[in-house]
Amino acid sequence: MRIGQLASATGVSRDTLRFYEEQGLIRSRRLDNGYRDYPDEVQALVSYIKTAQKLGFTLAEVGNKLPAIWNAPEPGPAITQLLAEKLQDIDERIEGLRALREQLAARIALTCPLVAGTPAQV
Repeated sequence: MRIGQLASATGVSRDTLRFYEEQGLIRSRRLDNGYRDYPDEVQALVSYIKTAQKLGFTLAEVGNKLPAIWNAPEPGPAITQLLAEKLQDIDERIEGLRALREQLAARIALTCPLVAGTPAQV
């Protein structure tokens, strides 16, 4: 399948497909005329990459984890584990943001918000 066909089938631009290939996420072979030719299974792979991005995974994370999942005899448990790890990461980030919010809210009441412990003059 040529790049234009793959782009149409996946809803991803040709530039994005080229970028995925540069990052090692997908592979093509070159035809004699220099055109890229993608195996049919790359269409499913691009869909997986798009879904992973929608779930908050970076392309670097996808690139690091994808080979193990792709080559696993049963990818379901490996995917479930990755999702659980991502959920834990999100929970930790939420907690960090809550703590930061509390610090910012406390500093609003200070005379000089950048110097901790200076009470506001009433």
